[in-house]
Amino acid sequence: MIKTFKTVDEQVEILKSKGLEIDDINYAKELLLRENYFFLSGYRYLFLKSPKDRMFIPGATFKELYALFNFDRQIRNIFFKNILIVENNAKSIFSYQLSKKYGIKEKDYLNPDNFDRNKEKSKQVNDLLKKIKRQIRINGGQHSATMHYMNNYGYVPFWVVVKVLSFGLISELYTIMKWEDQKEIAQVYNTNVESLLTYFPILANFRNLCAHEDIMYDHKTQLSIEDTIYHQRLNIPKEDNEYIYGKNDLYALVIVLKELLREEDFTLLINELSFELDVLEGKLRSIKIEKVLDRMGFPLNYKEIARLDEYGGE
Repeated sequence: MIKTFKTVDEQVEILKSKGLEIDDINYAKELLLRENYFFLSGYRYLFLKSPKDRMFIPGATFKELYALFNFDRQIRNIFFKNILIVENNAKSIFSYQLSKKYGIKEKDYLNPDNFDRNKEKSKQVNDLLKKIKRQIRINGGQHSATMHYMNNYGYVPFWVVVKVLSFGLISELYTIMKWEDQKEIAQVYNTNVESLLTYFPILANFRNLCAHEDIMYDHKTQLSIEDTIYHQRLNIPKEDNEYIYGKNDLYALVIVLKELLREEDFTLLINELSFELDVLEGKLRSIKIEKVLDRMGFPLNYKEIARLDEYGGE
């Protein structure tokens, strides 16, 4: 089937023909022009009669559809700024560990011998170090700090280099470190190596999603986090002996951030999410907020995680 261009008037008629109520046509046409029919319609699934039925449930409105779209935009901004905090922390911690142990010049801290020397890792180590050096060459000239060190000292220390490296590369860097370096870094976060090996790729995945303004609220990652004390203490229900929330959904990201953020930053995150959910709830008529929470992977008592400490107590 060939897709053809549709005017905003035609787009409005398509939505109306599927049962969506539009009480302000001009408002709908302006938003469709500004926000794009394709992206807005990506939020329709909670308002459809069934996954296979393209018709909207009775009473579903365009304003509700836009409210969910805007809610996703707001929480994307909230999560993005907190992921950036973790990214900056990781860059600082990684560069401190590698510089302390191996030296401050590129030939020292990017020496392949500093990383996992198992044969099955050798290709990944060499490929990743090449990517890092390439990013340093390409991006280094665009940052005053890297240029300053190169012009004045002839080299750039790793704590400056990390500024020009993507979080994806930093995330992968952890996977090729020697186990003793991974362990020292994990201890800074008061967690274990196995958890961080999962947490960083999940964070990188959500970071890219935020940066490209993709749909976030119901995103699922390929990786799943391990069961945590938070799953247990929040009494998250199970199905086939697996927790139904907080494994590879948005609440899994909340749990990761609980582990990696400072307490005050995490408390602010939960408060901001709660505010946006309250705003959305006030705009919904045809569905309940519980349907949104379920789609997000949020248990009804999602806010309680802010009061739990690392040992599961309050």
